[in-house]
Amino acid sequence: MTHQVHAFEPPERFVAGTVGPPGDRTFFLQARGGGRLVSVALEKVQVSLLAEKLEELLSEAQRRFGVKLPETGPVGGDNDPLDAPVDEEFRVGTLGLAFDVDTETVVIEAIAVGEAEVEVGAAEAAAEVELDESEDEEPDDDLDRLRVRLTPEATREFIGRARRVVNAGRPPCPLCGQPLDPVGHLCPRHNGYHR
Repeated sequence: MTHQVHAFEPPERFVAGTVGPPGDRTFFLQARGGGRLVSVALEKVQVSLLAEKLEELLSEAQRRFGVKLPETGPVGGDNDPLDAPVDEEFRVGTLGLAFDVDTETVVIEAIAVGEAEVEVGAAEAAAEVELDESEDEEPDDDLDRLRVRLTPEATREFIGRARRVVNAGRPPCPLCGQPLDPVGHLCPRHNGYHR
């Protein structure tokens, strides 16, 4: 079976977004460019970790290679919804990150879930998110992948939007940190009483 590499170097637009109401959202990475639109599904924790690790990667590139970084992304940023149609190409199992010193760009690679990963539950899969910071190893060459190459400015914009998308969900319980449902939740800090 052949695999597809959806490469956008660079994309016209690369964003994290959701479909569905809070508490029942599906998270996507979406890349658009050259008349193509690719959407891949992933977990909320993967989006959060991706934003965090991209920030670390930019800081490390600045420290080690003297890369000039913008202070922060634009205040408003890209708040438009995902482009339609949102058709899931694949579900992301592994995320890889690299910094290309020659072009001073960030490379993000989202790799499809492999057969071994399908057996792992969603909560366990979310805890096992991998963020590689090198392109030396090619995990599972026979899996579909989405590869984008971003400037540091575009990376900052992506980080800002990803954080806004993650934080736009249900508010956390002030005691246990778990998301609050509109009807409350069983808080472990209150021995199972509704809060």
